[in-house]
Amino acid sequence: MSVLDPTTFQTIVPSRYITFTFPNPLFLPALPHCSHLLHTSLLRIAVLDSPSPISTTPRVAAMLAPPRREQDWTFSTETGHLQLLLSFPYLSRLILISNNDINNPSHPTSYKAPPLSTTTENPSTTTTIEENLLPLLLALTPKSAFDRSNGFPEIPFLSYEDEVISSLVLEICVGPFVGEMLIENVVLESESNKNDKGREFRRRLRFKRMPNLIQTQVRIHPISELGVVGDELEGVEFTVDDGALVQPYLNPMVAGLAVISSYLDEQIRCGIRPRALCLGVGGGALLRFLSDQLGFEVVGVEEDEVVLSVAKRYFGLRHSESVHLCVGDGMELMQRLALKGQGDVDSKFAVVMVDLDSSDARMGTSAPPLNFVRKSVLLVAKEIICQRGVLIINVIPASKSFYERVVTEFQEVFEELYEIDVGNGENMVLAALRLSKIRTASGDFENSFHQKLEASIQGSYMNSVRKI
Repeated sequence: MSVLDPTTFQTIVPSRYITFTFPNPLFLPALPHCSHLLHTSLLRIAVLDSPSPISTTPRVAAMLAPPRREQDWTFSTETGHLQLLLSFPYLSRLILISNNDINNPSHPTSYKAPPLSTTTENPSTTTTIEENLLPLLLALTPKSAFDRSNGFPEIPFLSYEDEVISSLVLEICVGPFVGEMLIENVVLESESNKNDKGREFRRRLRFKRMPNLIQTQVRIHPISELGVVGDELEGVEFTVDDGALVQPYLNPMVAGLAVISSYLDEQIRCGIRPRALCLGVGGGALLRFLSDQLGFEVVGVEEDEVVLSVAKRYFGLRHSESVHLCVGDGMELMQRLALKGQGDVDSKFAVVMVDLDSSDARMGTSAPPLNFVRKSVLLVAKEIICQRGVLIINVIPASKSFYERVVTEFQEVFEELYEIDVGNGENMVLAALRLSKIRTASGDFENSFHQKLEASIQGSYMNSVRKI
């Protein structure tokens, strides 16, 4: 049976993914300045059905891959397509349409936004594209979506927008646990960065298994002020900025330390360097910040040795007297530490920070992994935290019920639980205390650590820590 047999697409089959090429009904080679789809003879069509059966009338939408980004994993892989679909939970089927680039079918390419004249859509051109693609989209729409009384179903075109002006892939490599990954420099639009013509430079780490999720990003600066001409990145050398956290949830995670700031201040006044255990290293931005800016001794655990190698080569992470790196499973390491350090106060950590995402693309972008949200694991984590310490975790809820489950599990194990809303509509940060928060009497002494913490993080997250 041909995939173009109309009966192929008449029903929704959960998680079914079909790709094929199709003659472009818009092919107009004499109009090079029109939309990017008008001058390609073949289109790549990818059809994905939601993994979750939807009982209501199926809803279908289409999306055009952004010009010149067709080979980015977000638009060229099943996992990227799935993450796009799951960001619209009401959809039963998402049809992704792009140029068929036969010259580079497998790897993302460097990207530079088309000139303004070609990205400003002409309303009549946009209408022409949608009208000419409508017969194809209707043929790819489930039979049950057609209502006899209303006729053809509405098939909206969804848009994909981000702040990326240009990107340059530095390396693509493969790790034994995370699989294929890429490191890229990007130029972003930035209203806050007036000193550099509204642009900001960042270095990013992404995994192919979850391509829409930026695993790590740090701010970078051209070594020479004349290094970047326009938005070109080729041949430009950069230095990594270790004084700022730009990953959206990292500042809130650091702000979670406010719940034990009095304890940390006491430790520092006594000449004791607080210890932090970080599960999940990525590029190491959080580890470097805790060590360099806040004076922690940090132990970082990463399951994939290639990720650690990338962090050292591209993101400035290094072994030092205050930063210790090890390869392994974070939960297994916690178990070993708990057994080894029973009764040993000196072996415990003032803070355990957990930044682990689910590797199951079917759950969409989510964190932490399901196997971390178990009472047995949380009890082990509690065991390696000193009595006045805290566990801080990044949570990307796959659903409201998942987040409620995470909160319930933490409340059953820990004495007090605090919540910080990252404000991006995706991440929440939880801070769990072993003991009820010990409050020092006002005026006892100046909390230097709290002041340092407040000065070092961006945003007003210190005022967003809420007990739940």
